[in-house]
Amino acid sequence: MVQQRRRQAREYALKVFYLHDITNYDIKEITDNLKESMEEVDNFAKILLEGVAKNIEKIDKIISECIENWEMGRLAAVDRNILRIGAFELLYLPEIPVNVAINEAIEIAKKYSGKDSGKFVNGVLDKVKTYKERGNS
Repeated sequence: MVQQRRRQAREYALKVFYLHDITNYDIKEITDNLKESMEEVDNFAKILLEGVAKNIEKIDKIISECIENWEMGRLAAVDRNILRIGAFELLYLPEIPVNVAINEAIEIAKKYSGKDSGKFVNGVLDKVKTYKERGNS
């Protein structure tokens, strides 16, 4: 039950960041206009939205160091934001098991992005995990 609500929260956060990425609308404006509100989803989604937004520069820098032959701006908006959410969970939410954070990001990538996105997300987030384990966070 908790896992399902957190998946919904992750998907909600992805939708908000995707809309922000492609429209540049303010995140609050987007969330006010999305009517997808369930209290359990909103609480975790709020943590994700506020946390990624607050730490986006550091998260993007770490992701940039973990992707090879790519730049953040060249990534598909969906993939970029899945990576941001997953990296935030890995770096800032120690109560979320590492494998859960990575697997959730992979599953969301499979659902919302291209056929190879799950593998790509897995590879990048595994490097983020290693980055953190080396004490770089």
